[in-house]
Amino acid sequence: MLEHCILFAMDGVTSLFVDLEFLNVAILLIIGFASFIMIRVSYVINWASKHRCSTPLRPLSTMIVLGSGGHTAEMINLLAVLQMDRFNPRYYVAATTDNMSLQKARVLESSLREKDEFVGTSHFMQIYRSREVGQSFITSIGTTLIALTHALWLMFRIRPQVILCNGPGTCIPLCMIAFLFKVFGITSSSIFYIESIARVKRLSLSGLLLYKLRMADQLFVQWPQLKKQYPRSNYVGRLM
Repeated sequence: MLEHCILFAMDGVTSLFVDLEFLNVAILLIIGFASFIMIRVSYVINWASKHRCSTPLRPLSTMIVLGSGGHTAEMINLLAVLQMDRFNPRYYVAATTDNMSLQKARVLESSLREKDEFVGTSHFMQIYRSREVGQSFITSIGTTLIALTHALWLMFRIRPQVILCNGPGTCIPLCMIAFLFKVFGITSSSIFYIESIARVKRLSLSGLLLYKLRMADQLFVQWPQLKKQYPRSNYVGRLM
């Protein structure tokens, strides 16, 4: 009887040591993974996003995020002064509830082709919005997850080299996925955020998120007081 008790106790001790060994391995894996993520994030923020700009030898595939109302008008005006042949192909993305922005982008593309210039190809896509105007924060959790999933699918499909955005909340899921892609080495998209000229004293929520989380490679403001308040931004004067 004593022998059986001793063997049973020994089996329990052995099982405990095995469990502790697995636990230690799991903890080491978690620490290792967390360290890798921290190193990659630090690398992306402190080096990859600050590399010197150079003229690309080939056109850059570009995602252009459009917002409703004034955001799209400002973006269209900005695109009109760019050398569009350097940004090719172009992928225009707007919210599924935005019925006007893509139409304005199509008009812009048609006007470029009427000039008999080689401007490459353009594509027009829609994405679910994270939160509609007036939507409660509780229900916005589900729509945000849907928007992130849709953004993940779009980014895997397009894998743009450049992302241009200027304020709509639609850009946040796309920029988040693009940043994570850089962290995990899947693909590298340079994010350029141009704050709306309507923002005189403080950044918009989208701009603030990209600034505070350091997801944007370059963040441009159009008023000098914004540059003073947000030192890492780039003051470029009025673009419109």
